[in-house]
Amino acid sequence: MMSTHTLFEIFVAIHIVTGATGLISFWVPVAGRKGGVNHARFGKLFTMMMLITGSVAICIALTTLSDPIATHPQLVDHPQFGDPKLIAGIFGWMMLYLATLTINLAWHGWLCIQNRRDHKANRVWHNLLLQLLLTIASANCAWQGWQLNQLLMVAISLVGFATVGTNLWFLYKPKPRPLDRIKEHIKSLVGAGISVYTAFFAFGAVRMLPEIALTPALWSVPLITGLTLIIYHQRAVTLRFKARAAV
Repeated sequence: MMSTHTLFEIFVAIHIVTGATGLISFWVPVAGRKGGVNHARFGKLFTMMMLITGSVAICIALTTLSDPIATHPQLVDHPQFGDPKLIAGIFGWMMLYLATLTINLAWHGWLCIQNRRDHKANRVWHNLLLQLLLTIASANCAWQGWQLNQLLMVAISLVGFATVGTNLWFLYKPKPRPLDRIKEHIKSLVGAGISVYTAFFAFGAVRMLPEIALTPALWSVPLITGLTLIIYHQRAVTLRFKARAAV
């Protein structure tokens, strides 16, 4: 019978391959020409990789929660991460939250484009279910962080609540403009990239330099970069639509 540690390592290996593929493909639609063949092709690849990576991350989180010590034996004697409850909180509950956030953003962002001619189709049951699941995962991450005195977990959970709020605002807007749909698409898919880059930076650091894994500076790099990209591209799209309206 396969051990929990072996199963965990298999999930991690898959997670690294799909996550790295997604995060490389992420830059083609972000930096390249919008609306072209490469934008669509690599955007689809990125979305699919994010969905797979998020799903595998859920498996990583669940195996961690089932046996924190067996899945993270290198942290047993670590002065900061040696407590099994902390391992379960950071690498179990927070990983579960980030995985749910990634899946939510990737799928919602994909639907915004696929349902461009039928806005009501965005309110399909599985997309609404993802909003509920992310709300639960965000609340649990905040609660677990409070219990463990890990304010980072509480702070990062706010992103999930904000995501659900903005998603529902778009989903139930009676007649969203094309500009609203594109801006929501940008927010969601760039947000999915932020989520996975954050996880790769933070959880990857645990394996190499555990001492810096929970430092705010490390977590802020992908967040600031992603927010800058979202603001820049949303503004560029807004200006483009204004220019067309003025012609």
